[in-house]
Amino acid sequence: MSILPQSLFSRRDLLKKSAIGFGNLALLSMLNEESKAAASSKDPLAPRQPHFTPRAKRVIFLFMKGGPSHMDTFDYKPQLQKYDGKPLPFDKPRVQFAPTGNLLKSPWKFKQYGESGIHVSELFPHVAECVDDLCILNSVYGTNAAHGGALLKLHTGSDAFVRPSMGSWVTYGLGTENQNLPGFITICPTLAHGGVKNWSSAFLPAPYQGTPLGNAAIAAENAQIEYIKNNFLSRKVQRKQVEFMNELNRMHQDEAGPNQVLDARIGSFELAFRMQEEVPEVQDISDESEATQKMYGLDQKETADFGRQCLMARRFAERGVRFIQVSHSDQKVQWDQHSNLFEGHTKNAKEVDQPIAALLKDLKQRGLLKDTLVVWGGEFGRTPTAQGKNGRDHNPEGFTMWMAGGGVKSGFQYGATDEFGYYATNDKMHIHDFHATLLHILGMDHEKLTYRYAGRDFRLTDVAGHVAHGVLA
Repeated sequence: MSILPQSLFSRRDLLKKSAIGFGNLALLSMLNEESKAAASSKDPLAPRQPHFTPRAKRVIFLFMKGGPSHMDTFDYKPQLQKYDGKPLPFDKPRVQFAPTGNLLKSPWKFKQYGESGIHVSELFPHVAECVDDLCILNSVYGTNAAHGGALLKLHTGSDAFVRPSMGSWVTYGLGTENQNLPGFITICPTLAHGGVKNWSSAFLPAPYQGTPLGNAAIAAENAQIEYIKNNFLSRKVQRKQVEFMNELNRMHQDEAGPNQVLDARIGSFELAFRMQEEVPEVQDISDESEATQKMYGLDQKETADFGRQCLMARRFAERGVRFIQVSHSDQKVQWDQHSNLFEGHTKNAKEVDQPIAALLKDLKQRGLLKDTLVVWGGEFGRTPTAQGKNGRDHNPEGFTMWMAGGGVKSGFQYGATDEFGYYATNDKMHIHDFHATLLHILGMDHEKLTYRYAGRDFRLTDVAGHVAHGVLA
């Protein structure tokens, strides 16, 4: 029976009866698009089988916002040291973000580490201890020299359009392993340069949207999922509210027929209720040993914030969250050293080096690294030529990211840039190739992971992308 007075129209009835029903046609079309991903299950986040046997089950993405300099971190260039102050001996890109001058050597020393003998800058002494677990991608390149476009390209595969983020695609393809937590969590994300679009589900249904835990302007110890606590109503009363809403929604379905979108929304209410218990428990690190907290650097001012983010990432990962992003970002675009390269990168690396190494070691000792893909990188690299006296400009033409765990080769360098580090040259890996490879590691064919919207099939890699089989163990 209807719960509305007979003299009133529901919104759906109004759309059906006014303007010859064209409004209702538009509504049905929108609901049809939104329900596609939920068609196979009443729970859109239920675990799904990948296309083939995966190497990894989950991803932790350590995002260094602003663009770390690859020649000063994980891409050793002795020729850059030798020809410091000399002109670049080949042409610069036709499109540059800003003018730059002559070659600028790295102010940091490099040293070989581990059995692999890979050179790592003194900026990352702790991560260098884990170099035999790293698969360093020295030949990544993009298409946009501006932060906004480059961030969107890295996170969504498009620098010009609103598209689902890679975390949303991964969750859409695989669901989640824990029905009490979101499938995609982003810890302290930046609100600049695309903001929410970088973790948006766009035209994918809402359950695949990234759930932000605070933002870059909030200290990690104070970061919360919005509305995760209700200080006004008891759990018992909230449970009754959810049950009442579900009852009303099911009454509507009895009248209007099955509606997978409504099923998904009922599921989202239930998930939100369950999260109120599980999320605070994940964030409560009081059960972590003093040694573990010290390993992540929680006892030091410089490393405490990012260390807490990395520790929470491990806690979410071991509880089955599919995609976790951790962002190192502040209101100054963090790694964006157009000047004062030495001061800026020294500060930034100090904040993240120990926590990142702790995360890798912690995952490994718990047996989680073997099926967790850890990814490190920024939206682009920096130029080997100087901007001003002591800075580097944006450089999407060739830069470094790295992977660890998840079935990739360890103690391995893939691809290369030229002798100074300006352009990717060997085994070039475009951002689309990076996305295709990430999905492949998770057991998904990037050409088959599609979603029909606005009359065409979309995918994370658009109409491009090749799997870099050379990085696979």
